[in-house]
Amino acid sequence: MANETSISEFLLLEFAVIRELQILHFFLFLTLYLATITGNLLIISAVAFDHRLHTPMYFILMNLAIQDLGSVSVIIPKSMVNSLMNTRDISYSGCVVQVFFFVFFVGSDFFLLTVMAYDRYVAICNPLQYEMVMNRHACTQMVVIVWITGLLYGALHTSGTFATTFCSNIVNQFYCEIPQLLRIACSDSYLTEVSALAVSVILEFGCFVFIIVTYVLIFSTVLRMPSVQGRQKAFSTCFPHLIVFSTFIVTGWFAYLRPPSKAPSDLDMALTVIYTFVPPMFNPIIYSMRNKEIKLALSKLFVQLCSSEKISSFFA
Repeated sequence: MANETSISEFLLLEFAVIRELQILHFFLFLTLYLATITGNLLIISAVAFDHRLHTPMYFILMNLAIQDLGSVSVIIPKSMVNSLMNTRDISYSGCVVQVFFFVFFVGSDFFLLTVMAYDRYVAICNPLQYEMVMNRHACTQMVVIVWITGLLYGALHTSGTFATTFCSNIVNQFYCEIPQLLRIACSDSYLTEVSALAVSVILEFGCFVFIIVTYVLIFSTVLRMPSVQGRQKAFSTCFPHLIVFSTFIVTGWFAYLRPPSKAPSDLDMALTVIYTFVPPMFNPIIYSMRNKEIKLALSKLFVQLCSSEKISSFFA
């Protein structure tokens, strides 16, 4: 490592040095970003405008969509701008903002998936107590706690990461990723963030175990149901959450727990793109395809939009 220097900006990893490939990257990311934004906005709109979806389960789902919007919006636009403008720099403060909000949204996402597992557990294993346990006040409290925990989570990792001094400003990633920032930290000054990461692993492992145990209890209850229709309905509400959780865990852990490489590779880049894009983009698809209420609310929303457009065009 070089001597410690005062860094005012970081240089992010380029997807390509050939101009045509940079433009291709811009349009590819723009397409994926717009698809992600559109899908999550549709979920938010469906839940917000359909009073039948004003239940704890869909309130949590709407917050999940908001978190997914935030996680992609904090890193993808900057990467697209860099490719379009043929640059690779990000200011020091911009890097701090990226780390804070990305960890904030992703951490909140994980904690909210834990709350969703508890919601499904109460609904299936203790249906008679569901309205009492998951009432509006309790649900709102849980979601607020999730957002506050995510906020503290982001502040913890951001302060731990940038309390270090950096011996280089070259980040081998297309956004400010904590593991890559720690690789350019000087001497042992990154140990504070390593300790924070250790605490995070313990916390997330606890949530992971909680979700697994919850689903073991849920499936054991569902399999004892005498009605085939009841089992199908229970599974239809559980499978979307389970698929979303599995995608989030597999892509995240595969991206972060793999052995670090000395030089960036195409595999590292592909894994990071999958980790940042796949869960936020596929969450709305998974929930809308497996959920009749969401599909009905979306179709009703489209009908209302088309009707309003016809009325406005008639009077134009």
